[in-house]
Amino acid sequence: MIKTLKELCALNGVTGHEDAVRDYIIKAAKPYADEIITDKLGSVMIYRAGSREDAKTAMLCAHMDEVGLLIRSITNDGYLKFICAGGIDRRVLIGQRVFIGEKRIPGVIGLKAKHLSSDEEKKNLPKLEDLYIDAGFSDKNAAESQIELGDYAAFDSKQVEFGDDMLKAKALDDRVGCAALLKLMEKRRSCNVWYVFTVQEENGLRGAHAASFALSGGKNRPDIALVVEGTTAADLPSLPPHRQVCRPGGGVVIPFMDSGTISDRELFSKLTSTAEKLGVKWQTKEYISGGTDAAAIQRARDGIKTAAIALAVRYIHTPISSVKISELFDIVNIIDSFLEEL
Repeated sequence: MIKTLKELCALNGVTGHEDAVRDYIIKAAKPYADEIITDKLGSVMIYRAGSREDAKTAMLCAHMDEVGLLIRSITNDGYLKFICAGGIDRRVLIGQRVFIGEKRIPGVIGLKAKHLSSDEEKKNLPKLEDLYIDAGFSDKNAAESQIELGDYAAFDSKQVEFGDDMLKAKALDDRVGCAALLKLMEKRRSCNVWYVFTVQEENGLRGAHAASFALSGGKNRPDIALVVEGTTAADLPSLPPHRQVCRPGGGVVIPFMDSGTISDRELFSKLTSTAEKLGVKWQTKEYISGGTDAAAIQRARDGIKTAAIALAVRYIHTPISSVKISELFDIVNIIDSFLEEL
């Protein structure tokens, strides 16, 4: 599963441009799928029937997209101006290496050198419009021969295991969920399962809106849904304890709510009791922040009972997102046992 996670994180899938991730998932899922549907937005819905005719149907959901950049203009000098696709703190952008578009053109995010900056400029955080990507082009014509407006730029980041059972990579939000679903898919269960991999979660939960609406009106309508996510960890010494949200090493995260969803109480209780029965360490979010595809799924048609389970991700939405490796296996074990009881 860690090999799968590393391969998924190595792929570029900036929100709205998830093609490479989708192709990987479809290829990996084919040996286990009874049905594969790709909708008009690009989300993938993979169905695996249960062994019981009267079985309930579960929906497991993870999003394929990652945060990144979109090229908005090209200067006369050949520099690329950009906007953020998804929630990125501009403080992490300066000096980062990126790949641009399907051709994976290398570039770096630049800023005026310290030696040329005024004292006032040195004191202030640069605005996004002051930043640019330098891909080595000599002028606008040279850049336009390789770059189109709307091309994406993804972080150039390695997947590295380090320290005490930690993994560093870009796009861990939410390739951890994608890797978990691919692992869970290998087993045929007594219940029916939709494994749903959505697009554009980082841009307004758009894929989940369409996918959950479609499935909730079909013949194998989900009885319940679980969103499998990477969630914000903030276990940093500069933050007071009540704002640290959750932490890698603190256990699987089972939130009772976020900014867009209140988890179904019965599902929340079943997830936590399953973790305790298995002897798996778990935590909840101590500071309510962020949102997930659960907000869209919960509201589809006449509603779907929905909850979430997540991995704590330190430095989320950066090129150096970090997670506790063992906790990904814990998530899979909890969901596996939960589905067996369903």
